[in-house]
Amino acid sequence: MYKIYKGNFVGNFIDKTFTVIADILLKVLPASKQEKEAFSYYRAGMSAQSKGRYAEALQNYYEALQVEEDPYDRSYTLYNIGLIYGNTGKYTQALEFYHQALSLNSNLPQALNNIAVIYHSQALRAQSLEEDEYVELSKELFDKAAEYWIQALKLAPDNYPGARNWLKVTGRLNENN
Repeated sequence: MYKIYKGNFVGNFIDKTFTVIADILLKVLPASKQEKEAFSYYRAGMSAQSKGRYAEALQNYYEALQVEEDPYDRSYTLYNIGLIYGNTGKYTQALEFYHQALSLNSNLPQALNNIAVIYHSQALRAQSLEEDEYVELSKELFDKAAEYWIQALKLAPDNYPGARNWLKVTGRLNENN
């Protein structure tokens, strides 16, 4: 995924190119009015999200979910909602939307990775508390992170080298994974 930088010519060019291509696709592709409406909301959500306008992005994504019927397309909308919640520190909501996305499209290694990152982060936080109850919790959370990273790596073996290394170093990655 590309990153758009404010004021950056390349970022603005990519954003404008995406908008032009999306407009052409909406006019050319055989799609129902409802499908076009859903895509328009999705596109507006992506644009707002790329500019850090998360409330606007969420509003558009929720509108897209109201009219989008295709499970595959819905999965990406749900994934993007999860990204916003994760970026704003609302990890419980992020996990909920990542899981909803995966229930519609199990081929989303990026959702699996993001779930693992949240569990890993929570495990590190629990580990830092150094109390017996939190030590056990951190082990459980690290195991959950490992489970999701292993799934992500099965779908995208060349992605997530940091996760692969962590799995190897911690002894959680073996030949059977």
